[in-house]
Parts: sequence; C-alpha cells; structure tokens
Amino acid sequence: MSSPVSRRTFLRSSAAGGLGIVFAGSIEAIAGPAVFAATRPALGYGPLVADPAGLLALPTGFSYKIVAQAGVTRLETGEPTPSDPDGTGAFPHGRGTTLVNNHEVGGGEPYRVPALPGLTYDPGAGGGTTNIDVDVRGDRVREYVSLAGTHNNCAGGKTPWNTWLTCEETEQRAGGQYQKDHGYVFEVDPFDRDANQNPVPLKFLGRYSHEAVAVDPQTFAIYETEDASGPNGLYYRWTPPARFRGGKGALKALAQSEGGDTAGTLEAMSCYHGSEHIQDLSQATRPGTRYRVRWVPVPDRDARSVSTRKQFADDQVTRSRKLEGAWWADGGAYFVASFARHSDGSVNEHDGQVWFYDPKSQTVTLKTIFGVNTDPDEDGAFDGPDNITVSPYGGVILAEDGEGVQHLVGVTDQGKSYPMARNDLNDSEFTGPTFSQDGRILFACIQTPGHVFSITGPWGRPSNGAH
Repeated sequence: MSSPVSRRTFLRSSAAGGLGIVFAGSIEAIAGPAVFAATRPALGYGPLVADPAGLLALPTGFSYKIVAQAGVTRLETGEPTPSDPDGTGAFPHGRGTTLVNNHEVGGGEPYRVPALPGLTYDPGAGGGTTNIDVDVRGDRVREYVSLAGTHNNCAGGKTPWNTWLTCEETEQRAGGQYQKDHGYVFEVDPFDRDANQNPVPLKFLGRYSHEAVAVDPQTFAIYETEDASGPNGLYYRWTPPARFRGGKGALKALAQSEGGDTAGTLEAMSCYHGSEHIQDLSQATRPGTRYRVRWVPVPDRDARSVSTRKQFADDQVTRSRKLEGAWWADGGAYFVASFARHSDGSVNEHDGQVWFYDPKSQTVTLKTIFGVNTDPDEDGAFDGPDNITVSPYGGVILAEDGEGVQHLVGVTDQGKSYPMARNDLNDSEFTGPTFSQDGRILFACIQTPGHVFSITGPWGRPSNGAH
C-alpha cells in the first residue's frame, strides 16, 4: 500500500540486527515467553513451486486463476479494469462470491475508475471500487463500478451487516482538479447498486490518511488505522451515538442527518504500562507485551486547519509508523504496523508488528514482531507486513509490502511462519488477502501491474513441522 514516503525509502539506509520473526504462540490468545522462529520454520502447505507463467508461485496442489487484470479485463460498461487493486472484501453471493476491490489510484496510473453518473463523488479523482462476481470455482463472472471519484483507496474493512468500508489514504483538499476534500471513508454495498448511488463521505470517522478499519459487531464501534508520518500516525476509535444501530444504510443515514459530520465520538489511542506513557508502539519488542489503553478525543476530526495527528502532543497519544491492515476476529481488532526506523522517529526498529486490541479489557497486546530484514532479496526473508486476514484454518495471512521478494506470508496458530505465495512477476506488493466465506478460495492481489487472483487447493490447518 503505497504512501508518499514508503518503507522502501528507509530500508537500505538503516538496518540493524538479524532477520527473524517473533510470534507469541496462538493468534487467539496472549502467550507466554517470546518464540524466536527461524525464517520459514514451518511446512505450512509445503515449499513453493515456481510458476512456469512467471506470475504466482504456490505450494504443490494449489492453483490460481486471474479474476481481474488492470487494463486487460473489462467492466460491464466496456472500460478496462482500473489500476492498483488493493484492499478487498469478500461477500457470499448465491453459490459464489462478490468481491469489493479497492483501487489505490492517486493520479498517475494508466487506468482510472470510470466516473459514472450517480456513482461519482468527485470527478477530479480517479480512485474508487469495483465489484467482481466470482463463481464457486473461482472463475470471473463480471465486474462493474460500485464507487468512483474517490482518491487513493487503500484498504478498508467489512461491516457485520455485509458492506465494505473503503478508505481514502490521503489528506487532499479541494483545489485544482479536485472539486471536493478527500481523506474520508465511504460505504459500498456489494449487492445493491441503488444503495451505492450518490456517494456520501462518512465525515464523522475523521479526515486523514485512512488505511483500514475493523468494526465491533456488538457495539458498532469502528477502529481505524492511519498511515502517515511527520509525525507518525495514530490508531482511532469511533464510538457511535446512543441508540445507533448498525445495518445497511445506517452509516449513510447518520452522515446525512443533522449534525452528522460530528456524530458519535472520535478518539485517538494512548497507551500506558503502569504509570508510564508509551509514546510509540515500536517501544514494544516482545510478543505478549500488553498496554492499558486510554482514549483521547480528537479536537477537530475534519482537520480544517491542522491534521488530526498534529492536534496532539506526543505525551497525549501513542503513535506508530505505517499503521496498515486491520481485521476483526476473536472478539477484538487486529492491526498491523508495517515497519519502524529510528530515522522516522520510532523508538526501536522492526520490520512489522501485529497488535490486538481487546475492547473488554481495553488493552492492546503485541502478537507478532518481525526483526529488521537486512537481505530482502533473499527468498523467504519475510518483512513489511501490510494487509492482514485471519485464516479459517488457524493463524493469519499477511501481505508483504517490502523490498525485494514479495510473499503472502502465513503464520500458524503455533506461531510459525511459512510462505503461502510468492510474486514471481516483479517486486510489487501483495494486497487484499481475504477468504471466501466457505474457506475454499483465498483472494489476493499483486498491485502492479494489477492482478486479482482466486487461489484454491488442499486447504486445511497448516503444518507446524520443521523443514
């Protein structure tokens, strides 16, 4: 998931320590002492087999199909599939699946999301979402625009009522080609085209460089990551107003109601270890590290004069470099910090953290940490996790966005890492991993030049056996 200053800018200039992934046991619980696992210590689904087509390496028995390709496949209206597929939601539809696929189009990409009447927020912006219908075998059926005229749609998240929240990773203001301000979250319905007419920004969720969201199905609170620097980004919680009930159309109706721009409460995370305030999440270096969380109200969520993250002093909030993917599971919100370097203001250096926020205890726990990767061109040297999905077979699948060889990385529920897929085409990042509801298909993207895949094979609990 691209940003103006990416991990690639920092990687070569500041590297300390050896490669390693540290994982605290089960993804479902806080474990005891840290486990330092060697690179690719688990069999997973077996070693990767190079793709004769030079596109996607997978374990033996697995195969892929291309369900969308930027500039090659066509939308229902005849235009080419837009560039830069990113965050993706999968929704059961009959015997198949409908994908809502973000397009992180920021302006220089060859294929914009077509600005169709009724579906366009700002005709000056080229991002948005397309919906892709896929049958039970993972074959493409059709693709069409579901949101246009948004900017740099990066990740997002599913709601409990089966819609997709797509996030603009930008703070772009109106001016020049842009007729409206950007940096918002929009809701997209995977099935109801009428519901997507006349897009409405959910301004109550704040205006900043949104990355991803996770929605609490019980309280309807929405947890949000911010991918930003100078200063580093924040982790946010939106609490809905009293008597709000989530459901199809509820967020849009709230946004359009009187006072809707500031409905509910938007707050930023502030972490403590005892009485010690934690200014940056990179301070944690061992899985199992747990911090108590306080939430601090955002003074001006629409950032009319000052970016939301700049409205706080460092001793008021807890920051993190490259807050990325998010996923709701196990009664809480998983979220990812892709990397940290001293040069970007981080306390310690790492090449990836996975955190878990527990709303019941109001604590955040470090689940996974990757050590700094000093040789990213080595196959199997995992680093730079970005998107995350919790696997129905145990553990998680992470999308790499780093330097050198790029993978879909699995981590078993016993904390062992394995390669799920490798980009054999180029060094572009993986994006948007998500499973079909029945667990038979893993969908994922290579962002450039722009492929969306359906991956099938002998799924089951990945092996924890050593190589």
